[in-house]
Amino acid sequence: MKKLASAKKYGKPVDGHAPGLDGEDAIAYANAGISTDHECFTTEEAIDKIKAGMKILIREGSAARNFDELIPLISEYPQEIMFCSDDKHPDDLVNGHINLLVKRSLKAGYRFMEIMRACTLNPVRHYNLESGLLQLGDKADFIVVDHPDSFNVISTYVDGIKVAENGKTLIESVIEKPINLFNARKLKVADLEVKALSDCIKVQQALEGQLITVQKLHKAKIVDGNVVSSVEDDVLKMMVMNRYSHADPAIDFVSGFGFKRGAIASTVAHDSHNIIAVGVDDASIVKAVNLLIDVKGGISYVDGKESGVLPLPVAGLMSDGDGYQIADLYSSMNQSVMKLGSELDAPFMTLSFMALLVIPAIKLSDKGIFDGTTFNFTTLFK
Repeated sequence: MKKLASAKKYGKPVDGHAPGLDGEDAIAYANAGISTDHECFTTEEAIDKIKAGMKILIREGSAARNFDELIPLISEYPQEIMFCSDDKHPDDLVNGHINLLVKRSLKAGYRFMEIMRACTLNPVRHYNLESGLLQLGDKADFIVVDHPDSFNVISTYVDGIKVAENGKTLIESVIEKPINLFNARKLKVADLEVKALSDCIKVQQALEGQLITVQKLHKAKIVDGNVVSSVEDDVLKMMVMNRYSHADPAIDFVSGFGFKRGAIASTVAHDSHNIIAVGVDDASIVKAVNLLIDVKGGISYVDGKESGVLPLPVAGLMSDGDGYQIADLYSSMNQSVMKLGSELDAPFMTLSFMALLVIPAIKLSDKGIFDGTTFNFTTLFK
């Protein structure tokens, strides 16, 4: 509430994300001063929020994709719709972002000016941006396209200066020593042991294309008194460990990744960006995590004796290397990960959301398992 009061004091719009909130709850949410939502996954929910006075951002990321469900709203509520590219991997960004949503909207037959409004006029007005709207006295911020029907961007101008042409930046890069606070301890296999307190565990189920998870109960697979991954049931061990100071890992179990062998790990783990990993056995998880500790953040995978790591030296979240080269490296990493058996479109991005506590139903933090429906910590065992 203090954050909301501060935003109101300085006249700043407040972005929200509250998937599944509708009816009277949506009205209360909007009345608190929250003006947008980019997490809607049904049309009905989005309409409730629009009627409550909110703007809807149609989001299409690498893992969470809501364009097809929500794009019909642009015809009925053209003043309330914006586009959003949220959490896109570098190999996806190389192919495009907002411009791809424009193309898809055009191909689907929606009106050109309504589409343009969603990605220019509406966000500029809502966020009070300094970007130009090509009015008298505005900065000359614009793009040049080949044709409105195909919408291929030829060049980009900011304040009258050409900054990109034919998909290539004209901005000179500046290299500085990256800031990265990283002080995690190395893992051992014993750190991941989970003593069986009962034979029934709570499992968070990852869903393709969504940030929400579903909680389900599952019979624990117990070996030598410890709960272990059950590959045959697609119930895999997952851990989150504080990367800013020495701490023990928090552990739960997740379904939906479908790995038959190996493990993956990442320091891109919303919102605290600790180390998160999932795998079929403790040794693979430990190896994947320690690869990240060696380079102070990034993404990694382990497949038996084969392994790979993509360092992210800027806060463990970004690379200071060439974006196109990083996209190629990520694409190669992702291809290796897909061999582990997952049918997810974006396993790394899906993994990052398993630590996003504010999205129901249950998620995992470095402090333990969190129930997003009650906003309280919960236990692994039923």
